[in-house]
Amino acid sequence: MIRTTAAAAGTIVPAMADEGYFPRGRSVLRRVHSERAVGLLYGQRALLIGSLHPLNFTGTLLSTRDPERPFARLVHTAHYFETVMFGTRAEADTILERVHALHGQVHGELPEAAGPWPAGTPYSATDPALMLWTVAVSFDSAEALYEQLVRPLSHEEREAFWSDYVLFGELFGIPEGYAPATYADFRAYWRERLASDELHLTDTARRFAPRVTLELPLPPERRPGLEALNLLLLGTVPADIRRRFGIPWGPAREAAFRAGSLAVRHSRPLVPRRVRRGSNRASFDLVAATERRWIKQGRDHLRSPVARPSTASGGRREVAS
Repeated sequence: MIRTTAAAAGTIVPAMADEGYFPRGRSVLRRVHSERAVGLLYGQRALLIGSLHPLNFTGTLLSTRDPERPFARLVHTAHYFETVMFGTRAEADTILERVHALHGQVHGELPEAAGPWPAGTPYSATDPALMLWTVAVSFDSAEALYEQLVRPLSHEEREAFWSDYVLFGELFGIPEGYAPATYADFRAYWRERLASDELHLTDTARRFAPRVTLELPLPPERRPGLEALNLLLLGTVPADIRRRFGIPWGPAREAAFRAGSLAVRHSRPLVPRRVRRGSNRASFDLVAATERRWIKQGRDHLRSPVARPSTASGGRREVAS
């Protein structure tokens, strides 16, 4: 299987490539991510769990280009991912070339110690281990939400789903053969990572990650729906991780999560296909538009307290991601 983009390989893309890297009807990744409930929630869940890795979290924060608009960055990422997942190869290759160029500029050092990582530890967006962690939190989140809100995947589907995600990761730059080869290998990697002391929740991540995960800027009429979606998201997060962040959870919330999940799953056949499946671009754009409106209105909005050296003066300035 070709693991590089057509542009990178310098090859001519055949006509059949218009189906994209994840063809409709054959790709389990496309089937899972086409469920709008999954597409709306997996990225936020992945962000929350992913922030447990100090190098990944700090590198993301310090590489922002627009500290005033943290959600704009998330929306750009969501657009990029959907284009690679659902677009033609030509569309995907255009995005991938842009991402590769951006990733080449993201590198630095931890400004302060974070658990086992001493101050000065280097990070880079092209580090295969950090790229694999990013892919892993996305895959685990998409699988958990699909199985909770749609149906369990079979053994064969899980294997094919992970194989698709290996290709997805390699398209974004993970070296071929670096990712776990099978679904069972991935689960072994995942258990090892969650138990590893490499994961350390910094004070900044503890404060910032839950807010950027759960406090999406939306107009008032969409707020009640956001609360319901947040409940479904948090119910799929491992209890130990919720405790690390100090996210309250008890029997009442667990019961509400179970009831809500069942309602979504059982009502799914009654929802028109065009409503429950497809791109979430409109929802993503609504978040970005609401953030812009809040900023224009001078409303208090989410910022990160992380600081990085200023290239202009040698001082330090606050940034957000």
